[in-house]
Amino acid sequence: MNYNYRLLSKEQVFGETKIDVIRELGAECGVTDFAVLSGAEASEERTAAWFLASASGYGDVCAVDPDGSRRVAYANSHGSVRPAVACGDLSELPCKTVKDISGFEEAEFGEYPQNAADRALAGTLEQEFAEGMLRTTGKLYQAQYEEFQYEGAKYIRVPYALEKTCVLSNGKSCKTGDAVWIEVSPVKWLYDAKANLLISRRILTSGVLFSAENYYNGDFEKTAVYVYLNTTLAEDLVPSVLSDMTLEEQAEYEENRKKEMRRKNPYGLTFGEVSEEDIIRGAIESDVPVFLHGPSSEGKSARVKQIDPTCEILYLRNATPDSLNGRSVYNQATGEMIDIPPTWFKKVQAKCEREPDKPHVVFFDEINNALPSIQGMAFNIVLDREVNGIWKLPDNARIVAAGNDMQDSLAAQQLAAPFFNRFAHVYINTTTEKWLKWARESRIHPAIYAYIAYKQGETLRSKYDGEKPNADPRKWEMASKMLYATGRPEMLRSLIGEDITEEFVQFCSQPVITLEDVLRGNYSDSELEKLNTSQRYATTVGLTQAADEEVEIVRAFVSKLGEEFRAVFDSFARPEEKK
Repeated sequence: MNYNYRLLSKEQVFGETKIDVIRELGAECGVTDFAVLSGAEASEERTAAWFLASASGYGDVCAVDPDGSRRVAYANSHGSVRPAVACGDLSELPCKTVKDISGFEEAEFGEYPQNAADRALAGTLEQEFAEGMLRTTGKLYQAQYEEFQYEGAKYIRVPYALEKTCVLSNGKSCKTGDAVWIEVSPVKWLYDAKANLLISRRILTSGVLFSAENYYNGDFEKTAVYVYLNTTLAEDLVPSVLSDMTLEEQAEYEENRKKEMRRKNPYGLTFGEVSEEDIIRGAIESDVPVFLHGPSSEGKSARVKQIDPTCEILYLRNATPDSLNGRSVYNQATGEMIDIPPTWFKKVQAKCEREPDKPHVVFFDEINNALPSIQGMAFNIVLDREVNGIWKLPDNARIVAAGNDMQDSLAAQQLAAPFFNRFAHVYINTTTEKWLKWARESRIHPAIYAYIAYKQGETLRSKYDGEKPNADPRKWEMASKMLYATGRPEMLRSLIGEDITEEFVQFCSQPVITLEDVLRGNYSDSELEKLNTSQRYATTVGLTQAADEEVEIVRAFVSKLGEEFRAVFDSFARPEEKK
């Protein structure tokens, strides 16, 4: 059956006779990752601009801004499309329908590349592709992107060709030349019964030429975009058929796969990205001293405590020779000198004896802020695993050191080369993603977590000027404690400054559905309908603080807000997949 695909008109979106879907849900429209890769400018709320079918006058064409307001575009410009199709009765279409939370019926009709695969899966697909192991379905999208099948799902590989950097819904930042794997999935449409229309929930693609002419007089059926909708897009929406392997093909595939893996990895090693925490843990497990570099607010000691909560911390900036190396005292009864080990050593020795199969960390903090004489004593401990040339460190004691680099502290001194070379070195960089993961595990106040996630880390730090409070990861931890204790967000200005506090208060004042509300079912359909795009986004990122056992319940709720918000939720709530 042939379907006539169109774009909505200016009257249907902005006129007095606007259709019910737009009247109730607004003109803001979510955008697929495929559309972003094609050139759509995604806002923070993952919405974008889209063409309408109407002329605006003076030869231009009407369009919708990411915030749902009206705009004008040149007739011969390229842009994004949100297709619609006439439909008097849903039973006319071969589609699956459900009642959407908005009150409109939602139909799954056709398939199209939409969301980027998570990073772990994308890595697997890229490897299979490079080795020629992926099977194709025989279908091309936009006459150029070949469709592949993998474990019962379909994907296309899109080389990112634009000069600007873009960020996808899974958090991946793409630059020119990157290959992105996009999953092909059912297209969701909203049914407007009064207008007899199906309207796609999201912008499907971008970079589409509206008209080959410089002047548009409103004759939509003569435009390039109309031809595109009813040829290229119409063909692309028709689902392909997955073909199953025969038993013989499957056996051959598995054998070829094993051979390829043996050739590629003859030593049986595990390849892939490793985090700072992975390196720290690996150094501790293998008894290699490790040095953590970074500013004072980056959570160096917190990372060590995650591995060994009872680690013994020595603040070398304030250390004395006696506190680090022990001391000798005169025994009047015998006339001899007695060597007394330092307190920290006795504590470490006791812990190591109690738990001989567990590594225990000795953490030399602020080591390059220490006096040269203290650094020399610490060097002997690291080099010889011996304190004052007398007491040997237990076999299961491990050494970790930390300090500020010279550009981060006026008191920092450069380590001598022999001392520097005794360590593995990790340069701590607290990204937004890592901070949010830590915040989930550390019960940071949900309002602070949601705000940092909503701002995508923009306010995780602010510039220090020596006069007013500034924000950094440690300050936000302190702010969380204060907010739990007082419940007064305005008090945070003493920690993070006036400007950020004011913005934080505004964020906390907007209506959202909290994690507690979701878990208790403390919300109504009418409340969800009233949330605008920004509020839905704020609700979504706040819910990513859910514990592992709560994720599926919350994810089902977020799906009610829209597929684009579910993609945002997955990108935040499942960071372990983002390799």
